[in-house]
Amino acid sequence: MQFYFHTTPNPFKVALMIEELGLSPEIIPVDTRKGEQHAPDFLKVNPNAKLPALVDGSQAIFDSGAIILYLAQKHGKFLPTGDAAMGEVLSWFFFIASGIGPYSGQAVHFTRVHKDSAYATNRYSREIARHYKVLDDRLGASDWIGGADYGICDIAAWGWVRAAGFVMEGQGGLANYPNVQAWFDRVNARPAATRADEYAKKFEFKAEMDEAAMRAMFPQNF
Repeated sequence: MQFYFHTTPNPFKVALMIEELGLSPEIIPVDTRKGEQHAPDFLKVNPNAKLPALVDGSQAIFDSGAIILYLAQKHGKFLPTGDAAMGEVLSWFFFIASGIGPYSGQAVHFTRVHKDSAYATNRYSREIARHYKVLDDRLGASDWIGGADYGICDIAAWGWVRAAGFVMEGQGGLANYPNVQAWFDRVNARPAATRADEYAKKFEFKAEMDEAAMRAMFPQNF
């Protein structure tokens, strides 16, 4: 098994899943600011040129949500039994995949990379705040995001919530979301989360957001 990794939120979700399952894949760093995600060999694994990606034998899987769901189904862990419980879990799983993740990314983009659109900055700052309010309300009523037990929703959310202080720095990070903070502290205390955090220390990635990095990460803008 090969796990293609970068120190951004979506790969960290998969790192947590890998550690929860006790897997030992080969970890392959892909430096997105150097444009390594556009290399032909990587595009064979993920034609969308994004991280993370996973190769399991002859099977290539890309998109963090797809990888987490694939591994959960393969190993029979972190998923509920019963149709009603599964419906609840999948609803929250895709709320994270289609809401928390993308809106976090857009909030970062328009508050830190391209600050020239007041409308975009306002829209995505407000939308990520709204999504976190939904999540906070959920965690005020449920110990875990997907329901009674720790599972794929918590694993999927951890990658982005660990970056909430950066994403929502101007809005106080998690200060306005005490239920999310309490949940995050519980997840972050798990041994698997501690081990997943260590992935950031294994490799050095380009830190400069220079023109070459901008072209590599946002080629559609040039």
